[in-house]
Amino acid sequence: MQLLQTVVVKQILTEHSKTELMQNYESRKDNLLKECDQLRFEGRKLAKNKKYNPTKVQSHYEKEIVKREEKIKILEFQLEQLHILPIGSELKEREVQAIVDIKIGDKWEDLNSNTIIIKDGIVDEIRQG
Repeated sequence: MQLLQTVVVKQILTEHSKTELMQNYESRKDNLLKECDQLRFEGRKLAKNKKYNPTKVQSHYEKEIVKREEKIKILEFQLEQLHILPIGSELKEREVQAIVDIKIGDKWEDLNSNTIIIKDGIVDEIRQG
């Protein structure tokens, strides 16, 4: 019998992957900052337009800006944590679904704890059980 199972994918932190993660976080942060600037510009532009209620326009755009600022704070925290982490640390990257063959006599506990370890984009280890 086959069943779907969630498998954890972890990344081993290397100099290369640390640099890539930092660049990724910085890039996402820059994009969010640009989005905030764009939203401020659009909000001012619409608020000047007599067609819409300026208070509602300002409120709507402010909510969107706050959402992005919260994401920026999360990215800044992740960057701080990344600086602290030593090379060789394992970071949970994501979870994926895998098809697992099971048969009578298999230990259930062993089926539920598979992990894939990635090192610089290459599968380094598959941990079972």
